[in-house]
Amino acid sequence: MRIDLTPEQEAWLRAHVASGDFGSVEEAARRLIDDRIAELSASGRAQREALMVGELGEDDLDAIARTEMAERHSHLDRELK
Repeated sequence: MRIDLTPEQEAWLRAHVASGDFGSVEEAARRLIDDRIAELSASGRAQREALMVGELGEDDLDAIARTEMAERHSHLDRELK
């Protein structure tokens, strides 16, 4: 798989490799993606569990939907810059 990074993303990754945070750009990308997947999985799992036990009301679900939409827009805004 090939992923095209913005110059800013590449510079950030290279800086963190140079500082010793990661062994390589590829390692950094894999670890960051793994961390984000785990974060999203945990968040989604908690929301599903709350729904299953009836802890979330309609207002809560609306707030979750708005937050997810805002996160998507923020991510897209960063990609377009």
